[in-house]
Amino acid sequence: MLQKFDPRNKEIKVWVGDQLYHRDDAKISVFDSVVQGGDAVWEGLRVYPEGIMLLDRHLGRLFDSAHALAFEGIPTEEYIRSAIKQTLEANGMEKDTHIRLTLTRGDKITSGMDPRVNQSGCCLIILAEWKPPVYDNDHGITVFTSTIRRNNPSFLDSKIHHNNLLNNIQAKIQANVAGKDAGLMLDYAGFASELNGTNIFMIKDDKVFTPHADACLHGITRGMIIQICNENDIPLVEKNISLTELYTADEVFCTGTMGELTPITEIDGRVIRRHNKALFNRLIHLFEEAIPRHCIQP
Repeated sequence: MLQKFDPRNKEIKVWVGDQLYHRDDAKISVFDSVVQGGDAVWEGLRVYPEGIMLLDRHLGRLFDSAHALAFEGIPTEEYIRSAIKQTLEANGMEKDTHIRLTLTRGDKITSGMDPRVNQSGCCLIILAEWKPPVYDNDHGITVFTSTIRRNNPSFLDSKIHHNNLLNNIQAKIQANVAGKDAGLMLDYAGFASELNGTNIFMIKDDKVFTPHADACLHGITRGMIIQICNENDIPLVEKNISLTELYTADEVFCTGTMGELTPITEIDGRVIRRHNKALFNRLIHLFEEAIPRHCIQP
């Protein structure tokens, strides 16, 4: 599913460093760490009329990721919230907006991988675009299992929400070549981990299942669905899930800030039978009900 340019985004203002720029003038240095090594962390935020969904959890993960990577000169939460607010106000955005919030290690005094040559502190980038949920939740998406495995803590811990996304991009390339909407990535043991950009769940016999967050990202929306299940007495199990279990599930769906909850209708040519739309629709309803309660103004 190829995203299309929204004409409303032609004149948007983007926060870079410490101020707003027109999108055509929003630049970063060739010495910035994100250019030289993908050395940055990020969050995807969705803006609803009531505010930004789960902003506190997103910022908490951002700071945890930056701390894990030993960033220095990290801006305060108050500063980031103020920058987000200024960006949204400058663009007149109050809903149907996705924010790509990026924090890089900042500029280097000379090219190289040693973080000690980063001596000017972090660089904050806030890219807010008019962008409703990107997936077609009525018709769902199709999925192809990629040969590219998801990172695990032995290599690059998925608990760090980092900008080094080449394995996810490779999985998406394979899905594109196969004519499918997304690539399903397996963990090192061959169990399902997540899609190239979203977490996955399945429903079988009135129970909800999702992979352990060992190799997959511990997604914010993923955590919200787990919380919703626990609060509403919906059985939920985190476990290793094989491809066979996904092929034969009653329902399979993915979760993420970009698309909320989206049904997966086909995996590797196997049509998902969709025998429990009632429970899936209930989860959507509960999620939509939860949005106003969990939205926060920056």
